[in-house]
Amino acid sequence: MKSKYTIVASMIAAMGFASIADAAELRLSHQWSKKDIRNKVAQIVADEVAKADVDLNIKIFGSKSLFKPREQYRPLSRGQLDMTVLPLSYAGGQQPAYNLTLMPGLVKNHDHAARLSKSPFMAALEKKMAADDVMVLVHGYLAGGFAGKKKCITKPSDVAGLQIRAAGKSFEQMLAGADASITSMASSEIYSAMQTGILNAANTSSSSFVSYRIYEQVSCYTPAGDVALWFMYQPLLMNKSTFEGLNAKQQAALRAASKKAEAYYLAEAKKQDAASVEVFKKAGVKIAKMTQEDFEAWRAIAKKTSYKKFVEDVPDGQALLDKALAVE
Repeated sequence: MKSKYTIVASMIAAMGFASIADAAELRLSHQWSKKDIRNKVAQIVADEVAKADVDLNIKIFGSKSLFKPREQYRPLSRGQLDMTVLPLSYAGGQQPAYNLTLMPGLVKNHDHAARLSKSPFMAALEKKMAADDVMVLVHGYLAGGFAGKKKCITKPSDVAGLQIRAAGKSFEQMLAGADASITSMASSEIYSAMQTGILNAANTSSSSFVSYRIYEQVSCYTPAGDVALWFMYQPLLMNKSTFEGLNAKQQAALRAASKKAEAYYLAEAKKQDAASVEVFKKAGVKIAKMTQEDFEAWRAIAKKTSYKKFVEDVPDGQALLDKALAVE
């Protein structure tokens, strides 16, 4: 005969299971403003799931109001957070393989980025995410460029001696190889760092350059154009166990919403680069252009620094790099 304590414990467990199965509310965290493309991607998913009427609500906590920008992957993997839009390379400390999602010169353009998202390369990364109890709902890459407080940055010699912020370890390694001094921080901190003189140059996405109003702090902007050195994978992720705890209708609604958001993400990402140029021009900032020759000079440094270091540090690094390079 079961004791009253066993019965109570069973009731609590059952209540807990029901809570997971119904999942009335999911918490989604990110670091960006409401106007940012990544918030809009999250909002599409939330709105579409709400329209599906499957007793599932997604509450968005933007502008780093719930977790610090670089501290979202760990709580996500532990089930303390349900969803996040995150530059995956931010979690490169936990999974060094993720640093390959921000590797100089690895992505040619937005369509190439979309092919990478559906390739064996991404499947290999998703396998690593699954081991951390994380899954991808929405794939997405954003392009970016450089901005200088007092000078234009197009070729490696332009960064020599500058205090620069780069997004991700691989770009930091390449820039250090070009004799720049590196200061690490989230993109949301660039504005104040430039304002206070901590930085005199930065490298981030076109979207972040605009949403964080970096045009107010710089004299020259080098956007992603025909040649884009900087591409960063910034997916919408979900805790895998949380997803699997939802009922079939809720899972289907999330999948359908994510498909719509992913199509939007790709289309808008292509527009971000040109749109950012207009914003900087309007602010009176000079626009510089990176040439193919500049690009090759950067990639030559990257091969000796970023690519080399990645293969040395990651046990299956060469295999992953080969998978990425194999995508045409």
